[in-house]
Amino acid sequence: MAPSVEVADAVCRPTPNGRDLTGCYMILTATTDDRLVSVSTPAAALAELHEMSTEGGIMSMAEMSGGLSLPAGQATALQPGGNHIMLMQVTAPLAEGDRVELTLTFEDAAPITVSARVGNPPVN
Repeated sequence: MAPSVEVADAVCRPTPNGRDLTGCYMILTATTDDRLVSVSTPAAALAELHEMSTEGGIMSMAEMSGGLSLPAGQATALQPGGNHIMLMQVTAPLAEGDRVELTLTFEDAAPITVSARVGNPPVN
């Protein structure tokens, strides 16, 4: 069986007035150990995988240089306050109810294009 990744609950936050960046979230489950290595979208000039960390009580965000590890059979959440997709230089404002096409590229599995809804992510 070829490696594959299932995507669930894909959502991107609306862009506030005057802002051209936003976060996107989803749950990824790979059939075999894999890695999400990049994301692209026609909705933004840049799409990056970001990780959140807290050091000395200060939260910071940085691009993941090596991609996101996806252990086989385990749901891996991209969520607010944690690992997420950051869209920068969004080409047009994103409003509640819009859709954003995201193409996810993996180390082993075939790329997947998902249609993420624009809205508020579920609170975990």
